Amino acid sequence: MRIISGIAGGRRLFTPAGDKTRPTSDKIRGSLFNILSAHVPGARVLDLFGGTGAMALEAMSRGAESAVIADLDRQAVDIIKRNAAQVLGGDYSSRVTAVRGDFRRVIAGLNGPAFDMVFLDPPYAMTEAYAQAMELLTKAEVLSEDAVIVSERRSGADVRYAAGFEVFDARRYGDTAVDMLRRSSK
Repeated sequence: MRIISGIAGGRRLFTPAGDKTRPTSDKIRGSLFNILSAHVPGARVLDLFGGTGAMALEAMSRGAESAVIADLDRQAVDIIKRNAAQVLGGDYSSRVTAVRGDFRRVIAGLNGPAFDMVFLDPPYAMTEAYAQAMELLTKAEVLSEDAVIVSERRSGADVRYAAGFEVFDARRYGDTAVDMLRRSSK
């Protein structure tokens, strides 16, 4: 795994041992960020199921302002911190916050300016987490008006999203599906 483009393009990323983490492939990340390129510069990013941190760190490499990257697993959070240092250098903590905790607790503890880009890639069995996270983010009022939510899931999975959001782009990459959502204009 590596950062695809931007100031840290080509830098290798560490991955946790074992199979608890399912990192988004370089191919999928590259494709998604080509689609999302207009939304990245200056964005505040939230990655609630960070794993390696690759999604948020790719955004940082491409010009995002800051990121909060969360994961429940202690080893994953350690890897996220190592990867942030690899991508942004030793002073990464001024722009990236790595948090260990359940996504519900993490959302409840968020404060500060609203997020412009949110990555949701929970373990595939947690199909209810997508709608729950979106509802909690809305209730906490931590999404900017034009926030983009990027949802990665197993192709064909029965995943529901929160009311008030619409899919504006959907892609399939083999057994992986990615939906990009924004607030409904209705």
